[in-house]
Amino acid sequence: MRKIFAHRGLRFILIANMVSMIGSGMNAAAVTWYLLKTTGSEVALGWLVLLQTLPAMLLLPFTGVIIDREDRRHLVMILDAGRGVVTLLVAVLALMHRAQLWQIYTLAVLVAAGFWMFWPTVTALIQELTPESEFVHSNTFLMAGVQGGWLLAGALVGFVYNHIGLGGVLLLDFATYVVSFCCYFAVRKGRQVVHHPVREEIVAAERSALSYFHEMREGYRYIRASRYLSLLSVSWALFLSAMLTNGVLTAPFSDRILHGGAVGYGWLNAGWAVGAVVSTAYTAWVIKRCGSRPTVAITMGTMALTWYIMPFSPMMAVAVGLYSIGGSARGAGGVALSSNLMEIVPKHLMGRVQNTIYFAGTFLQVVMGLVVGYIAHRIGLMEAFFIIATMYFCAFAAALIPAKQVMPEEKATASVA
Repeated sequence: MRKIFAHRGLRFILIANMVSMIGSGMNAAAVTWYLLKTTGSEVALGWLVLLQTLPAMLLLPFTGVIIDREDRRHLVMILDAGRGVVTLLVAVLALMHRAQLWQIYTLAVLVAAGFWMFWPTVTALIQELTPESEFVHSNTFLMAGVQGGWLLAGALVGFVYNHIGLGGVLLLDFATYVVSFCCYFAVRKGRQVVHHPVREEIVAAERSALSYFHEMREGYRYIRASRYLSLLSVSWALFLSAMLTNGVLTAPFSDRILHGGAVGYGWLNAGWAVGAVVSTAYTAWVIKRCGSRPTVAITMGTMALTWYIMPFSPMMAVAVGLYSIGGSARGAGGVALSSNLMEIVPKHLMGRVQNTIYFAGTFLQVVMGLVVGYIAHRIGLMEAFFIIATMYFCAFAAALIPAKQVMPEEKATASVA
């Protein structure tokens, strides 16, 4: 743990992500609430999830190669600058009362597309800078900052949205992009790229026009070659899809079931944020005692049970407590997944392997976002909650299937021996 704080670059990354995610969380919560109150339809939120996901699906298969080829710090700075400019433009329109729905959707799409390249880039950069014995601790701090910042911001929006409006929230988000950009600028100097082991087939491929696609397929092949990594990827994709799809339900759950309005929406997000922060106190101990994959099973099972119970909450306090349990399990589960991946995937493949997993998760999210939004609007929120709970349950089941942690390099070594 001391090694994490002693590393200048890691300190700045953790600060940058905490600040950045506060802004991003406020942005996401404000846009979600604005659309719900403007349209009055969960289907509109489902379309928001779809539109946020489609650009990511188009980019994810290709950006993994870029993450592994280029300086990851420079990529993050470019993404922060781009998203900051777009956010500022829409903030000005909203403050002038000229923002239209298509502009709000466009903002959400561009910010989400940037996020889906930003997050695997940051994770790969964390792996690059962290000592191998400290992966769990660095991921614990990263996840606490990200989840705490993101969802604490959602809580703040619930309490301040009525006073500063969408434009004020987006201005705050722009300010956090500026702070994040400066922090990443201070991480290190110069351009640094992860060394890629030179192999004959790669060299041959680089001489052809198909070099890019050759490298792109490496991530998929690496996952498919390991049963352990394949099952880990399934759990992660289901977990990711369920977590993001739940954004369709939180606002209408507060408004139509708990009758809490924007303030109730803030309390639900606050419960999730508190749970995410609390998880930092026990995550490293649980992973050390139980192992990464059993921790994934425990946390996914906890989230499944919590979401099956959620629609029966008799009052706001109970719902906030359940969101807190879910947020805590999400924090521990996310750390277990990302730490395990860092331990078993080579640094020069991290971007492509992550993006393959995220592509599967976002593809599932495209489908489930529309399905959950339609069911919530046409049938009921209880049935929609059950669908998300079942996704968590499937992630739990995938983590229980036996598999040995043997990676492709180890298989090749064993074959030669």
